[in-house]
Amino acid sequence: MTATPEAVLARIDETLPEATERLLDLLRIPSVSTDPAHAGDCRAAAEWLVNDLRRLGLAAEIHPTPGHPMVVAKTPNMGDHSLPHVLFYGHYDVQPADPLDLWKRPPFDSALEDTPEGKVIRGRGASDDKGQLMTFVEACRAWISVHDELPLRITFFFEGEEESGSPSLVPFMKENADILGADLALICDTGLFGRDTPAIVTSLRGLLGEEITIRAADRDLHSGMYGGLARNPAHVLAQIIADLHDGKGRVTLPGFHDGVPELSPGQRAQWKALDFDAAAFLGEAGLAIPAGEAGRMPLEMIWSRPTAEVNGMESGYTGAGFKTVLPAEARAKISFRLVGRQDPLKIRETFRTWVRARLPADCRVEFTGHGASPASVMATDNPAFEKTRRALSREWPREAAFVGCGGSIPVAGHFREILGMDALLTGFGRDDDNIHSPNEKYDLECFHKGIRSWARIIAALASG
Repeated sequence: MTATPEAVLARIDETLPEATERLLDLLRIPSVSTDPAHAGDCRAAAEWLVNDLRRLGLAAEIHPTPGHPMVVAKTPNMGDHSLPHVLFYGHYDVQPADPLDLWKRPPFDSALEDTPEGKVIRGRGASDDKGQLMTFVEACRAWISVHDELPLRITFFFEGEEESGSPSLVPFMKENADILGADLALICDTGLFGRDTPAIVTSLRGLLGEEITIRAADRDLHSGMYGGLARNPAHVLAQIIADLHDGKGRVTLPGFHDGVPELSPGQRAQWKALDFDAAAFLGEAGLAIPAGEAGRMPLEMIWSRPTAEVNGMESGYTGAGFKTVLPAEARAKISFRLVGRQDPLKIRETFRTWVRARLPADCRVEFTGHGASPASVMATDNPAFEKTRRALSREWPREAAFVGCGGSIPVAGHFREILGMDALLTGFGRDDDNIHSPNEKYDLECFHKGIRSWARIIAALASG
């Protein structure tokens, strides 16, 4: 069949109200994966998706896991090996809605709202990731409505544990590689660069999480009786954390920068051309002055440099009022964002050895690991990337850009490691969508243009 998107785009415009209502319906299911009380809701969201995909004529099934179920669906044209085969991934689970008192409306009472910036779809999961997931489903729906079939073979793969660490994902992918394999994976869990520049993510930072507990005395001590004589683990931990960076903001762990690449001249020029306003970006968070590694441009620090960050610290008395104690223990949660070929497991062992070497007498340390995933770098010489970039550029006011991403989406690496295929990441969220925060929203414009974008991408990937 000829992959022409024009009639499909018109159909998308005509049926946007119905598509929006379907998304609102899905958003009303409180599929919070990290809370056992919502296990039934996660199952309900999976069933909702299966029923919707079956209405499109797809062979859709729920696959149980030790956690929340996976949804896998396939188009009827799987036997036509002349057509390219893509896998589309998304997740139907959402973050907890707490704190509830900061929401302007109940988080699972989704609705279309008018705001000074335009209409938005309000509700938990609107942008991360139900709204983004449904942009692709709705593009397929419109294509089938107009052409009766899709010009690609498509496998749909939706998980329900992304927001709780995806414990079932890797085992499921390994056990079901035969039904998940494709030429290319498509992921819609990212955002625009600015308000009107579509972006294709070509690199993702890896993530290593470490929890460290330092103990000294066998109980909290009176600071008047023991202060100055007894070892204070809060002091020890604070010094260790301070030593993680030098005076120029560079991480000091031995060998930490092994495998960290420098930007190519082409990448540097393209990122400079994006005119990223670091002051405005920080200003949205109440900050003003860039920190981090000296001599690096802001986008470079966010997208292509490794980090060591303290995510939380606790020690001693933290309640109301004052209590003069020397704490018996001090704890911190530290995360490392990784790039290039940095080895997370090697860095974990280096970090633990480095900490132990800094422990004074009378102190003990315990470590708890919280995940370890390497960075992902996409093969942009795959023709699908440039086809997608051109398709996006036809839909949005500004030309699409290849960008990095400071966050971590481990599934992109799993697709390569387990299934042997590249992942193409593009999404239509905006920085002010409040994902993981109260009052999450998805601009109706982004939902609409996201659907249209996928229709154009489907046509582009189907072309020779």
